[in-house]
Amino acid sequence: MEAAELFQRALDLLLAKDMDGFADLFAPDCTVEFPFAENTPARLTGREELRAYLADYPNRMDITGFPSVAVHRTTDPSTIVVEFTARGRTVATGADYEMRYASVFVVRDGAFAELHDYWSPVRAARASGALRELADELVGEVRA
Repeated sequence: MEAAELFQRALDLLLAKDMDGFADLFAPDCTVEFPFAENTPARLTGREELRAYLADYPNRMDITGFPSVAVHRTTDPSTIVVEFTARGRTVATGADYEMRYASVFVVRDGAFAELHDYWSPVRAARASGALRELADELVGEVRA
């Protein structure tokens, strides 16, 4: 399966809240990086670590759609850059959720081998009701 088709399958599985199916799209030795992450892991190594990370995702975020998706092909057919928006609600607060992402996917042997997922930790903390916790942590780092 080519990278863009695999990405579309990933979106379908996220909408279906099938986190196991989503994780199965990744190679057993994949790497997943969240370069802007705060209060969450910045790097996951391997499909099973990704699966564990996503296990309760539907209990935190109820994604209902992807209103904006732009897939950019690169000179390497195994690599795509995707800009997309996820929309839904935060389960704990009931608040609306909308997050914009820029992601780089690398496919090897029909599975995602690498994902570099860029998103705003401030928007994520705001959506999950953890903005004060993030702010306190950052202020603590400045004071240290």
